[in-house]
Amino acid sequence: MTLAQDMMAAVDGMQAALVAGRRDLHRYPEPGWTEFRTAAKVAKVLGDLGYEVTMGSEAVAEAAMMGRPSAAVLQAAQERALAEGADPALVAAMTGGLTGVVGTLHFAKTGPVVGLRFDMDSNDVQETDDPEHFPNREGFASVHDNAMHACGHDGHTTVGLALAKLFKQFEGELCGTVKLVFQPAEEGVRGAKAMVERGVVDDVDFMLGAHFGFKMRETGSIACNVTGFLATSKYDAHFTGVPAHAGAAPEEGKNALLAAACAALNLHAIPRHSGGSSRINVGYLQGGSGRNIIGDRALLKLETRGATSEINTYMEKEAVRIIEAAAQMYDVKVAIEKVGGAAGGSNSPALADYLARKAKELGIFSRVVGTCDFGASEDFSYFMERVQARGGEAAYMMVGADLAAGHHDSHFTFDEAALSYAVKMMAAATVGLLCGEKG
Repeated sequence: MTLAQDMMAAVDGMQAALVAGRRDLHRYPEPGWTEFRTAAKVAKVLGDLGYEVTMGSEAVAEAAMMGRPSAAVLQAAQERALAEGADPALVAAMTGGLTGVVGTLHFAKTGPVVGLRFDMDSNDVQETDDPEHFPNREGFASVHDNAMHACGHDGHTTVGLALAKLFKQFEGELCGTVKLVFQPAEEGVRGAKAMVERGVVDDVDFMLGAHFGFKMRETGSIACNVTGFLATSKYDAHFTGVPAHAGAAPEEGKNALLAAACAALNLHAIPRHSGGSSRINVGYLQGGSGRNIIGDRALLKLETRGATSEINTYMEKEAVRIIEAAAQMYDVKVAIEKVGGAAGGSNSPALADYLARKAKELGIFSRVVGTCDFGASEDFSYFMERVQARGGEAAYMMVGADLAAGHHDSHFTFDEAALSYAVKMMAAATVGLLCGEKG
């Protein structure tokens, strides 16, 4: 048997372990920057296999973290992870929400560096109590309130750990270096930038990422040339004014509520960009404290998007300018916090072509789709952008999976048969890249 055949046979023998691993992670979901149990499990598996493990401040640039929860939330999440069996030393190394983990394995023969990224976080969703919901029927539904793996990241992390075992099993026959990047806080596009800024992919020649479902909702299908990642920025604007009685002394007040409302209206008036699609949305506005009180505080939450990073930069600069101008107009203070972001981009064409050929060669996919427009944002794009900017190639795949409901829905779950498809595809693609098949 060839190396490829040996590896595919090994994956066939993993299915029960893949299902068990995914269900364990699904049962204990952890939202962005609180993935202490998940990341500790990842670090332990990688360490036990003999990988060089990078974590904590060595894997995450703290200054670049976006949308990090409060210290109290992080502390409670650490304590919960410990109660649920996480290794105390590993959890301690991630204090402050530094939950990124990288596993590196160097092979004896020379070759390129191939990076693979797997997101670990869950959604802020309360899983349905419908008894017909598959995780409820099988006894692995979330035990955490308002936290659920409703996007498939439990599957992504499971695939990453399976690949770690597979590469170790066949390390004597492989070349180059493999880097497995386990990323926190993909939801809200908050986590990738902090790992990129720490330099974890600066030596990577080929970078791969993948996602179950989304536009590929049929188990056995795959899209290998994903294009049109929208760049995005997420902001919270906190307006602070001065309260006053609306009848007795309105002139003494400074109206933060009206400043925020003024900003909301004018944000949607930003001229669109001629270079490509550009979008803005104010999705949340709350302010004031009482019917007869000049509103002394308000919170506005918005996002911008652009077909490219440059277009999105135009949108966010205009957004910040308008928010600050509205605050000045009403003579109130405003604090603007960036809580998320992703770059624009598309797959490297040559790498996408290679992946499509590899998918067809495997003979396991009933449908291999050509170009697929992503049309949304995903912060894998930061890894893609950094690797491409340094002369490497990057690509993202969508691995088909039958879904019970849409992503981020309380009824979401995916066909667990898709796990082995993802492991086989990423293993075959990685081995080919390591051994120079791409050319």
